[in-house]
Amino acid sequence: MPLIDRINGTRGDFPIALVAIPFAVLVLILLRRCSPNPWWAAATAAIVSMIAFVCAVNAAIWIDGQAGDANRVVRNILAGFAGGFTGAAIMALGISLLPAGPRDAVAWLPMLLTGTLAGALLALDNALELDLTSLLYPVWQAGVAVGLTMALRQTKVT
Repeated sequence: MPLIDRINGTRGDFPIALVAIPFAVLVLILLRRCSPNPWWAAATAAIVSMIAFVCAVNAAIWIDGQAGDANRVVRNILAGFAGGFTGAAIMALGISLLPAGPRDAVAWLPMLLTGTLAGALLALDNALELDLTSLLYPVWQAGVAVGLTMALRQTKVT
C-alpha cells in the first residue's frame, strides 16, 4: 500500500489508523442513528473500526509477503481478500460485543462477504495504477457500511 508506506510516524500503527478516521466517523454516525447503543458504544465502535483497518492492512501485507512467488495480480487479489475479510471480521466482532450489538452471526454475513469481496479491489487499484491514492478504498468502506447498517437494522427488528 504505497500511500500508507509514505506515512511517517512513530512506532506502532497509529499513523495508519489516522487514514481510517473518515470511516470511523461514518461508523459512529451509523451506530448512533441505527442502533439503541449509548454514545460511548458508538465511539468505541469508531475506535474498533480504526483498529480493524490497521489489522486489515497488516493482514494484507503479510499475505502479500507469503505469496511472494505468485505474480503481482494474484498477490494483490489474495492480499485484498485477506485484508477485506480481516477488517470486516474485526469490526463485526467488536461491534457485536457492544450493548446493543447484533449477537447473531448470520446478521454479520452480508458485511463479511462484502468486505472480503470488495477487498479484492486492491488488485483493481493496482491494475489501474490508483494504488498511490487507494481510490477504491471508499468502495470497500461503503460496502461495509451498508452491511453494518443491515446488521444493526436486523437487530432492531428482532
